[in-house]
Parts: sequence; structure tokens; C-alpha cells
Amino acid sequence: MVDVKTKEQTHEFKTEVQQLLNIIINSLYSNKEIFLRELISNASDAIDRVRFKAQTHPDILKDDGEFKIKLIPDKEKHTLTVSDNGIGMTYDEVMDNIGTIARSGTVEFLKALKESGRGENMLTPELIGQFGVGFYSAFMVADKIELVTRSAGAEEAVRWVSSGDGTFTVSKSDKQNRGTDITLYLKAQDEDEPDFTDQWMIQNIVKKHSDFVSYPIVMDMEKDESVLDDQGKPVEGKTKKVVREETLNSMKAIWAKDKSEVTEKEYEEFYKHLGHDWNPPLDHLHIKLEGATEYTALLYIPSQAPLDIFSPAFQHGVRLYSRRVFIMDNCEELIPDYFRFVKGVVDAADLNLNVSREILQQDRLVRNIRRNLTKKLFEQLEQMDSENYKKFYSEFGSILKIGIPNDPENKTRIANLLRYKTSKSEDEFKSLQEYVKSMKPDQENIYYITGEKLSTILNSPHLEKLKEKDYEVLLMNDPVDEWVVQSLMEFEGKKLKSAEKGDLDIEKIDETKKEAFSALFDFIRSQLDDKLREVKPSTRLKDSVACLSGGEYDMSAFMEKIMAASGQKMPENKRVLELNMDHPVMEKIKNLFESDKDNPQLKKYSQLLYDMAIIGEGGKVENPSRFSKLVGELMTAAVSKSAGS
Repeated sequence: MVDVKTKEQTHEFKTEVQQLLNIIINSLYSNKEIFLRELISNASDAIDRVRFKAQTHPDILKDDGEFKIKLIPDKEKHTLTVSDNGIGMTYDEVMDNIGTIARSGTVEFLKALKESGRGENMLTPELIGQFGVGFYSAFMVADKIELVTRSAGAEEAVRWVSSGDGTFTVSKSDKQNRGTDITLYLKAQDEDEPDFTDQWMIQNIVKKHSDFVSYPIVMDMEKDESVLDDQGKPVEGKTKKVVREETLNSMKAIWAKDKSEVTEKEYEEFYKHLGHDWNPPLDHLHIKLEGATEYTALLYIPSQAPLDIFSPAFQHGVRLYSRRVFIMDNCEELIPDYFRFVKGVVDAADLNLNVSREILQQDRLVRNIRRNLTKKLFEQLEQMDSENYKKFYSEFGSILKIGIPNDPENKTRIANLLRYKTSKSEDEFKSLQEYVKSMKPDQENIYYITGEKLSTILNSPHLEKLKEKDYEVLLMNDPVDEWVVQSLMEFEGKKLKSAEKGDLDIEKIDETKKEAFSALFDFIRSQLDDKLREVKPSTRLKDSVACLSGGEYDMSAFMEKIMAASGQKMPENKRVLELNMDHPVMEKIKNLFESDKDNPQLKKYSQLLYDMAIIGEGGKVENPSRFSKLVGELMTAAVSKSAGS
């Protein structure tokens, strides 16, 4: 820890923070007014925290219990100050939250920016809001930022200054009251750019983006007022300039209102404020329960998935209140993980204000709220019209599937919400109910295949016999599907069966033919003994010559890829090579084997059959050079024979 009493100290930003600042400072992002929303939101959070702490430590408020956020524009100095009387920050907190990577979310931000395909000049509000880097957005409009903050209960303040040039300074400072003042030294203004010192411009921005902030956002407004005579009556034609502190926002806690009193526009604007999301929500759920369990909830389903939704650092978007007093954000105890994308507010009147996350997990009221909210969210999705549900599923289907292995109580309800493309419906998603309804009369199982690419699994050799019998196959190309099928063993009494594992039981093997190929199959297995468990006649193939399969309880090829990609070492899993006894190639190889068991070509053919099976399931052969050479030799022989005839 550094002693704040020492002289001013200069520090360098962490590499990632500087990279972020370079993006923001050089961004061509046109909607720069978003910076004010972010600074106001941070101020509101700071007041939330001091208000919550005051429930158990009322002395920290002293004589400053009137919470507000004040905006102070100065045209002459060309500055804008955002001031709050919230929790404030200590020296260490300033270093953690602003100077370094610790809580800024910068790494995730930069990764998301790269993965989104947007250039560095395509900064968007949802990117700024999602990753907690809102403070830095002020550098879009400011050449220099000065922050003076005093933590609740501290005797001294801290001053932080930076021009976004790679360094920042921290020093001791004076501040009479707790809270934070952020002063922006605004950039020189072009004619076509907004003036962020103009009171009407500021008023409009606050109304547009921060109207629902729970605390007064105030500003000294200059207005014309009539001059009054001795009798208190307005003097016609005479006015004077007066300055009065005015509140710019409505502070509507719309979750506490009856839903009939809230307009769609108000719902949308509150969502944007709450969720730091520029896009309108796809749907919302507003419920109020009274009686033994009393709570109000306003939940939103976003229209787009956050770019960091699969990040381990992703935080749930539900805030917990009690009688409009903020308790905590990112309250994952209120909704299951497979609804982690839901954003909103839950206000539980009877909840203990001094509650911890550990206590929440055991709290009967919280468990009851969680159960009810989960039920209501299911109902909301089940009642959603088909077009909106398509949008929802394309964004959040992968997250929803997590509930199949993790929530046995609601597994069936989640299964009803799943959608898959199929071998008969490669352009449209189908529900499992629709699949079952369209099953052939003689079809006993729900067939599926997993894999990385939709085109690869759709054309997989494993599906040839199933397609011939006109059986539909679910195409599962999402990694989480591997865990879905391990937990969802059946649906509506129909067993889920892999097209690449176990016996399909859709066609009987010709035993006479099997016996005729038995010796050749034993030979092929002996040549590939380190890779194969068995070589056998296929019940899957119609046109292809070879494929690889596994036992019913073996790991699929796709699952092996997933585990290998995650760095996990898996025990060796020998596969089964299935060969098509009706294919002309197999008949030729059989004849060669019977006439000359020592022919060196047989060893090459054995390897080639195995490589072809790997390629058929979208895998990579172990020795591409050898495979290419073997194919070249076969082609040369075939062409020579054709030319000779």
C-alpha cells in the first residue's frame, strides 16, 4: 500500500488499459454523449453502496444524507464536472478501479471487440456498457480528466489526473465531503459537434439516457424570470436572469408502479439505463406478488447476447432491492445460470438489508422468489410468438441448454424449448415435439448426430441408412449438445440414439456375407490394432465404403475434440471401423485378400479405409502425405487400366 500523504506520484497504465484508451481516444464513434450516461451510472452505483452501508453504519452519512448527482458545466473553462456524494474511493480503490486492469473488464472488452469483427473505429454503446469501462469513455470528449474522491469515513481525499497519454498521477487532495468529483477538460469543439457545456444539451442527454436513475440528477439552470413590482406582480416586459438548482430526471422506480401505468417507451428506456444496452429488449416481465411472499420484479430478455456471455467473468444482470433500497447487483441467487442473460430488478420487501450472498443461498424467501421467477420466465418463453422466439433462440439457445444437465427439476420444460435443424429441415429449426410428431410409424428412437460443422454432419456417412429409411436426424453442432444428450436420455417416451454410436438396430446383417468377410476384417484390424477395437459390417452405410463408430456409452468424436481443445488428457478410446460389404471396393479387396494374403497392397488399403473413415466424419488424417500418396497410386493404376482397355 502506498501512503497518500507522500508527494504526487506518476504511474503508467497497464498495457491493456492503454490499448483501450487508444481505441477510445481515436474512435470515430459518433454518439459520444454516451459518456455522460456512464459517469452518471457510476455515480448512482456509488450512492447505492453508501446507502446500503448506512443501514448498518448510519454514522458514515454524518450530516450529508441527501443523496444527489450534480452536473457542473463551465463554458469559460470548457469543463464539465460530475459530482456525487456516494461511497467514494480510497487510494487503493482508485488504483484498482481506474489505474489498473483489476476491475475494469478491459481484457474482456478488447477480446469482445476483436471477436465482434468490428474495427477499432466501430466503438458501440453496448460494448462500453457491458464491460464496466464506462469511465474511460469520457476520453472520447476530454483531453484530460481529473478525479477527486474521498471515501466514506476517510479523513483525506485522493486526486487522480490523466490525459490518456499512458500515465496518470495520484496525490493527496482536499475535499470537504465524501464522494467523487470527476472533471472533464473537454476537447476543442468542431462546429458540427455537441457542446457538452450547454445546459439544454445536458438536460436533453439526461432525459434521454438517465431519466430513471434513482437519485436526483441536478444542475444549476439559468432562466429568465419576470421582475416583480412592490405588490408582487410581474412587471410587463421586464425579466431578469436567475440561477436555480433543478432536478433533470424523473427518478421513476417503474418496477414499483402498476404495469398498467408504465408505457412501452418507459420500459425500454429503463432497460437501457439498467442494462447498459443500447438495443431495445426483446421482451419484459413485470410481476408483483403480495401475500405471504411479497416482492416485485421487472425482468428483461435482451435482444442480443452480450459478447462476453461465455466468459467466466460474466456477471448476472439482476439487481436486488428491499423497499427500493439497493442491496446487491449481479444477484445470481435469484435466477438459474441458464437464465444468466436476464437483466432486471427484484424488490423483496421483507428481505434483511444486511444480507450476504452466503445467507441468500439459504434464505427461504430468496429460494421461493427464484422458483417463482424461473416458472414465470419459462411461461414467458413458451408464450412468445414464433418470430421473436427464433430471435431469442439464435442468441441464447446455447445458454438455455446448460439447464438440461444442471437443473433436473426443469429438464423437461427446458427440453420443450430446444430447437434443432434436422436432416429434413436444414434451413429451419424444429422442436423436439415437432420431431416426435413427424416420426415414421416403425421408428422407435429419436436419432441425432453431433459435430462441429452443420454441413459435415448433414452429409455424414453415418446417416446414409437412416436417410434411406426416411428417418429424420437431429443435427447438433453446438458443443453444449454433447452434455444435453448425456442428460436427456429420452423425450416423450422416445429414446435419444446417436447415429454414430452403438448399433442402430434398423437393419439385420446378412450372416452369410458377414462370415465371408470375417477373415478380411480380422486382417484389417490386425493392421490397425493400435487404433481400432473392432472391424465389423456396417448397418449405417449405403453409398460410402467406411465409417468410424463407437460403443453406445463411448465418447463421440466431437466430444473428444472438445476435450482435447480444452487441454484435457483423455484415456485412449479405440473406435470401431465399420465397412460396407455391399460396396464394390470391398468386394475387390476381398478377392485380392483371398488370392494373395501377403500382397503388400492390402496393408495400404487397410490404412486407406481408416483414413477415409476419418475424413468422412470431418476429422484430420494422421499422415496427410501418406494418404495423398496412396490415393495418387490408386488413381494412377485406375487411369492406366482404363487407358489400356
